[in-house]
Amino acid sequence: MMLFKLSIKNIKKSFKDYAIYFLTLVLGVAIFYVFNALDGQEAMLQLNGTEKDIIRLMNEFLSGVSILVAIILGFLVIYASRFLIKRRKKEFGIYLTLGMGKRQVSKILLMETLIIGLVSLLVGLFVGVIASQFMSIVVAKLFEADMSRFEFVFSSSSLVKTVIYYGIIYLTLMVFNVFAVTKYKLIDLLTASKKGEKIKVRNLTLSVIIFLIAVGVLGYAYYLATKRLDSLDLFGLAILLGIIGTFLLFFGISGFILKLVQSNKKLYLKGLNIFTLRQINSQVNTTVFSMSIICLLLFFTITIFSSAWSINVGLKNDLVYGTPADIVITSYAEETKDVKTDILDKVDYSVDNFSGYVEGNTYGFENVTVGSLIKPILNDVLKKYPNLMVNSYLPVMKISDYNKFASFYGRDTYTLNDDEFILIADYVQMIEYENMALEKGVTIKIGGKEYHNKYDKCIEGLLNMSGNKSNTGIVVVPDDVDTSNYETKRSYLAANYKGNKEKAEEKFLKYQTDINSNGAVADTKIDIYSASTGLRAIMIFVGLYLGVIFLISSAAILALKELSDSSDNKEKYQMLRRIGVDNKKLIKALFTSIFIFFMFPLIIAIIHSIFGIMCANIIMESLSMKSNMASILTTALLIIIIYGGYFLVTYFTSKRIINEK
Repeated sequence: MMLFKLSIKNIKKSFKDYAIYFLTLVLGVAIFYVFNALDGQEAMLQLNGTEKDIIRLMNEFLSGVSILVAIILGFLVIYASRFLIKRRKKEFGIYLTLGMGKRQVSKILLMETLIIGLVSLLVGLFVGVIASQFMSIVVAKLFEADMSRFEFVFSSSSLVKTVIYYGIIYLTLMVFNVFAVTKYKLIDLLTASKKGEKIKVRNLTLSVIIFLIAVGVLGYAYYLATKRLDSLDLFGLAILLGIIGTFLLFFGISGFILKLVQSNKKLYLKGLNIFTLRQINSQVNTTVFSMSIICLLLFFTITIFSSAWSINVGLKNDLVYGTPADIVITSYAEETKDVKTDILDKVDYSVDNFSGYVEGNTYGFENVTVGSLIKPILNDVLKKYPNLMVNSYLPVMKISDYNKFASFYGRDTYTLNDDEFILIADYVQMIEYENMALEKGVTIKIGGKEYHNKYDKCIEGLLNMSGNKSNTGIVVVPDDVDTSNYETKRSYLAANYKGNKEKAEEKFLKYQTDINSNGAVADTKIDIYSASTGLRAIMIFVGLYLGVIFLISSAAILALKELSDSSDNKEKYQMLRRIGVDNKKLIKALFTSIFIFFMFPLIIAIIHSIFGIMCANIIMESLSMKSNMASILTTALLIIIIYGGYFLVTYFTSKRIINEK
């Protein structure tokens, strides 16, 4: 009982020391609960069966990611506890001097750890339950669900999962803490405050050489990521070189940063800069590995989150563009089959179920191919894409048929002279080369007659529906073109349902198997939306989940390191006071030291991220997407709130530590 009371007293006395530790635990528990509680969202949202399946799939996916998150949090908690033990070594030494055994000291630490853990768990769960209600709004907006049945949601499965993972982490921590205390000698505990970290003095020439090598390695990694993204192997090599270059960069800088500043006497000798810069040099010098890891975590946070958000916006925009009708049915049967007559009438599905529909055909000719459309630049394209299927047919469609679909889809209609054609496409990578070819002039031959391109650029448009822009090209020709000698033929029907869309789709799906067995494929807006929403949801939540955890981890490691240094350097600040240094100047020096320490890895991470986002843009452009400013601003806001929050807590806690008497 006495040990329990002493533990409570110690926690109250050292509560401010526990601020970063407590904040990290609470945020970790809350985030863990929120992202594992998504299974409870469907209870209050009016989702269809497919959307409910997507949420369940997403929850299973996030459960797998949670294992990685738990491991990261476990290492973070153990790292944080090291700071607390280091801060209290002298206190433990006094306990031993007064006659306590190491077992009793271990029990005190065990009780304190258990109490802090339980309080953090309860507060974290409370914050998580509240935050999960706001997450319901995010999920509802993502799935465009009706929130008329909004009610308070509590996920018992997420609670159990959080408690189990948290319990495993804390059991490991308690074993670590007990082992850490028992291995120390009394003299080490009593003199801990007198000892600082050993600073290795590195050879200046070697440090400069390593720094220059790091710049070269990172430069080549940036080049591969933005200019040579031809294969997955080069992408992996770029990441590997980026990681190696980051470690070499921090290792090199730590060896000559002070010498570099000392070369500017005016800056170095101004105010307390000598003291501040030596403090920063000491911190960087002793945390090369940690700073490199933090920089990489921040880089992954910025790149993953901004890219995931950009892809979400891109997919959402593509959905609006790519689903202009409720349903498009395409006949792919080898023998010519009209969708309405040969398929829908045969399976006894009446077009009276549609409020409106249009029909049309496309034809394939052996001399209207990908190669023939880009013939003026074919050799240049083949050098970059040697496996391009140049002999594949591009569908040919009569202008009247295309205009029917364009009008039905709410797009512009066109006219053609008897020797002209236009190219309809929206797939970004193909448009780039098709436009280059059209600018030089393209001629195609059908039925012995030549046709020239009317416009020197592709017209954006589509025939089939899709969740992304994937139309590589449709050649639209005059109505008098002879289509009797076609190699292939496709029949299309686009329609809008009559009445309630969901009920109309349920009715149509009953005929789906019979339609497919007749060689046709039906793409519906509801189905495409559901599939795309599932992908968007997984990308957003995984990106946000990992991004926030990486951000908290990097900020917490920096904060704990800075607090540890502030505790070690308390005597130095007091000595400066004794020789007459104004307290405002000391506080300013402390603020500058912490600010630079936090900003240093963030600036390098931002530089990495510029090229990382450029690389992501190249990948996204192949999917007709690109990064947007909103995603970058959202990422910046996330960093300001979490990273900036840790910086402020670290500054005020360090300020209190150096002011202790």
